[in-house]
Amino acid sequence: MNPALPAQPPRRAAILREIGLGPLWLLRSRDAARAEAALKAKAALPASSAADVEISPSAARPQPAAPQAILPGPQAPSRLQPSAVPAGATAGKAAPQRDAGREQRIASLDWEGLEEEIRSCRACVLCERRKQAVPGVGDRNAQWMLVGEGPGAEEDLRGEPFVGQAGKLLDNMLAAVGLKRGEGVYIANAVKCRPPHNRTPESGEIDSCLPFLARQIELVQPKLLVALGRPAAQALLNMEVRIGAARGHVFRYRDTPVLITYHPAYLLRNPQDKSKAWEDLCFARRIMGGLPQP
Repeated sequence: MNPALPAQPPRRAAILREIGLGPLWLLRSRDAARAEAALKAKAALPASSAADVEISPSAARPQPAAPQAILPGPQAPSRLQPSAVPAGATAGKAAPQRDAGREQRIASLDWEGLEEEIRSCRACVLCERRKQAVPGVGDRNAQWMLVGEGPGAEEDLRGEPFVGQAGKLLDNMLAAVGLKRGEGVYIANAVKCRPPHNRTPESGEIDSCLPFLARQIELVQPKLLVALGRPAAQALLNMEVRIGAARGHVFRYRDTPVLITYHPAYLLRNPQDKSKAWEDLCFARRIMGGLPQP
């Protein structure tokens, strides 16, 4: 422990202890220090150096000026129209047929119409065993938007994403960086219905839900997207993703920066990686600090 570092406020220290993190040394970790040093050098980076990954399921909203705090990330292929090349598609597996009329209809919906469309959706097999669809929850004018994988058993029962132990951990992680569910944060999933036995969503299932996720992003207009886990990252970026390699880089969904970190359910199974998720949230905070604010 470095005696030069300030003591943590009691409530924040308690939150950090509850999620299994030490309150002091993590802020001086190698990855966080490297991210901070990179941000100090951002003025010297060309604007074109950030990875530019697009998704275009409907007409794009007006493009604001590119934020100047974006760190360079690995180059990635442009996002094709949904259903053209689904994330994680394998050779020899036919892509699902794209329903342009459905995408256009979803792209025009307001919040009430969108959530009604999600709850009545029959576009893939996940609807057959769900108890209810889970649209999303939180501040509809949020600056932060978190995208997870899909509902679990409790989410399927309650109709809200990230409840139960994974939700409690996520809430504690947000509180540790001064955020709160429902206040400046919107939470959604890549797929809106529970996959059987909580399995990973298949590429066609993710693809069927992409118009819903795209419309949610358009309505919220967040300043930052945080992908929680590999399926969420692949839904946004349409590329194979290794969380360990993608951490610490900034990708793009249209004009919105995207950061990638671990899913809270994974962290419950692998608590040794909680410190990495904490570093990722600190990195996200630094990125947000350099973005234009409304």
